[in-house]
Amino acid sequence: MKHGNTIITTDDRQQVSAQTPVIVSASRAMDIPAFYASWFFDRLQKGYVCWRNPFSGCDSFVSFANTRFIVFWSKNPAPLIPYLPILRDKGIGCYIQFTLNDYEAEGLEPGVPALADRIETFKRLVDILGSGSVAWRFDPLILTDKIDIDTLITKITHIGDELKGYTEKLVFSFADIARYKKVGRNLSQAGVCYREWDEASMHEFAAKLSEINRKRWGYTLATCAETIDLSEYGIEHNRCIDPALIALLSPDDATLQNFLYGAKSDSGQRKACGCILSKDIGAYNTCPHGCLYCYANTTPSSATANYRIHRSKPFSDSIL
Repeated sequence: MKHGNTIITTDDRQQVSAQTPVIVSASRAMDIPAFYASWFFDRLQKGYVCWRNPFSGCDSFVSFANTRFIVFWSKNPAPLIPYLPILRDKGIGCYIQFTLNDYEAEGLEPGVPALADRIETFKRLVDILGSGSVAWRFDPLILTDKIDIDTLITKITHIGDELKGYTEKLVFSFADIARYKKVGRNLSQAGVCYREWDEASMHEFAAKLSEINRKRWGYTLATCAETIDLSEYGIEHNRCIDPALIALLSPDDATLQNFLYGAKSDSGQRKACGCILSKDIGAYNTCPHGCLYCYANTTPSSATANYRIHRSKPFSDSIL
């Protein structure tokens, strides 16, 4: 099996061509589990989604006919829990990239639940899905006038202690604010005095995190889409859509195992991204968490407005 195409019938009875991905990403561009879980599982039952290319503005269709595995990305995946039996019934595997940060005191993530609640959600999901099925991300690491490297280490240490026995890995990235002008603008408008990471500060952070990890946890440490080499601290480059992990979690799915053998890297991602090919079905400017550093939203208000549009037609074939 491979990513291919098929003809589907849409909700309005049109015959159209659709992609048939084996692995679906839901989604790097938005938090589908937190805000769109009911929509996603309705579309999964109906067999397809309509996806809008954020660069061209053109619509295309994605069929779930061949989907064997879904990677979810979320800061609050609790709304997924009642829907997980649907995946089991369909024979579709999954794991969750759970971004579990602690920016409560600084108000950088105003729309996420309390940290203690998110930690409990993490543990509950591991109990349901099993070891390895929930990946911990502290992403991105941001420096401000109120957050220095030692502050970040303290925050990570607290969460790392809480998750011991529930995760084997910590994935992180360094906020690259200069690359995204809208992020710098949103932070400045919110009164956040940020500063950029440089190579020296990255190495300082890596050394301190590695020491804490050696003394307390023994986690695998990995960066997401970072070019810097931190291997001297035992930190590797991550593959967030990881063929080895997918294979481990779906040992009896011969079709999926065959696809994973020699799976291609995803050329549509950043150069340093290690992910294999999947189809992301998300849309930018749709996540109302309101995170001030968000890369995916132009402004928090635009995302909230688009979420309201979605709620006015919650079961259409597209997000917007």
